[in-house]
Amino acid sequence: MGITSRQLTAKAQRDYELVLLAREKGDQKAYSTLLSTYREPIYYMLLKMTNNTIDADDLTIETFGKAFKSLNDYSPDFAFSTWLFRIATNNCIDYIRKNKTITVSIDKEIEGEEDGYSFKGSNIPCQNPDPEELIIDEQQKLWMRDIVSKLKPHYRVLVEERYFMEKSYEEISKDLNLPIGTVKAKLFRARNLLLNIIKNNPHQK
Repeated sequence: MGITSRQLTAKAQRDYELVLLAREKGDQKAYSTLLSTYREPIYYMLLKMTNNTIDADDLTIETFGKAFKSLNDYSPDFAFSTWLFRIATNNCIDYIRKNKTITVSIDKEIEGEEDGYSFKGSNIPCQNPDPEELIIDEQQKLWMRDIVSKLKPHYRVLVEERYFMEKSYEEISKDLNLPIGTVKAKLFRARNLLLNIIKNNPHQK
């Protein structure tokens, strides 16, 4: 690429070149490489934070969705992995704040390392989101609904019932007359399909 940054390691420089290919040329192979490189480290970091495999799966999808939509905001002043883990951590903190009892001090930043990648999250936001936050949140919901609409009907209905209607596995099983094991397996497959859709439609609004 001919573009280097003295602050970046060889691995971070490789990531930066992939980012350039992705955001400037829409190179799907570059998106795929970034996704496959960081999917598991991001997932396991989120799993540590949430202690819930479903939440970790969902937040992994959101992390890559937000990152790929915001690649123009990334600069090589720091490693792509640092930027990506920060998105994941901040998004997870926000999710925990909205949905669960928080045991983390709001005066501290969350930081650590997962599979050799350093991550650091900013302070937990205030409890009352401002109007701009509410607008962004609504835009994210609309964007996610549009992404989900691209799934085949039998996957789409599962995702809608689980994540938009917030039904339990038992409720979905009764609604759709499916064994709970089948519901869980299909939702797992649906989440993988959503990641692929995000990878192939990173700039979708």
